Amino acid sequence: MIFALTGNGMVIWIFATSKSLRSASNMFVVNLAIADFVMMLKAPIVIYNSLYEGYELGLWGCQIFATMGAYSGIVQATTNLCIAYDRYKNISSPLDGQMSKKKAFFFILLTWGWATPWTLMPLFEYWGRFVAEGFLTTCSFDFLTNTMDIKLFVFFIFTFSYAIPMFMTMFFYSQIVSQVFNHEKALRKQAKKMNVESLRSGDQAAVSAEARIAKTAITICGLFVFSWTPYAVIALIGAFGNQALITPLVSMVPALCCKLVACFDPYVYAISHPKYRLELKERCACLGINEEQPAKNEDTKTTAA
Repeated sequence: MIFALTGNGMVIWIFATSKSLRSASNMFVVNLAIADFVMMLKAPIVIYNSLYEGYELGLWGCQIFATMGAYSGIVQATTNLCIAYDRYKNISSPLDGQMSKKKAFFFILLTWGWATPWTLMPLFEYWGRFVAEGFLTTCSFDFLTNTMDIKLFVFFIFTFSYAIPMFMTMFFYSQIVSQVFNHEKALRKQAKKMNVESLRSGDQAAVSAEARIAKTAITICGLFVFSWTPYAVIALIGAFGNQALITPLVSMVPALCCKLVACFDPYVYAISHPKYRLELKERCACLGINEEQPAKNEDTKTTAA
């Protein structure tokens, strides 16, 4: 919990206040870190409830806990989609694919706007509801009540807040992989014809840098899928399958897995983002980070993970 809150807090602080990192792409990084931070703010509540072996904060405590989880989880999914789309545009159209800050801000508003109805409807029990789950130490969407209303809610929130964003994200990353492989293949073929070792120019090196950034984004997306898929599967089983399979332990483990992505994301940034490491080195020298100034052709790219 402490590492996750500290890591995401540092990502928000450094990306939001560093001039060299103030790009449209990195606005998505900050948005994802905010969602991760909100997710991990729930951890002290889980610890408190676990000590008392039940939900001790009452109905509204449960509602607030579930609201934080719904917003942060859905915003994580849609922000990963925005990052994938941004990476795809930068690689497929390096000259005119750069997103403006105004457009990035609009997409960020959309991520929170998309999460709002799926959060407020169960909060006010207009459609679906929030209930205690697992060992009654956490709260989330009700997926066990055997009514058509609950079943439909689970189906639609799974489809529109998990499946569609995930498959669209995978589509954009598959296009990135295809673009990079085709580009590299064409370069090698042309270099062979001209009997030279490499045809890379500054722009082509930039494309290579974008490819490395895309790998980082794919890693983060993979963490999200790994963390949230077990919970999505449990929700579907609870709504449409054999509920006898869902014991408190079986439902609790996926709920805890959801927190993993918020723990790992900031450290993926630290490992993969040279400019972030450089800023961290300058501001927090006590961490002992050894990072050299990037090469000039790479320094022109301010990127998002």
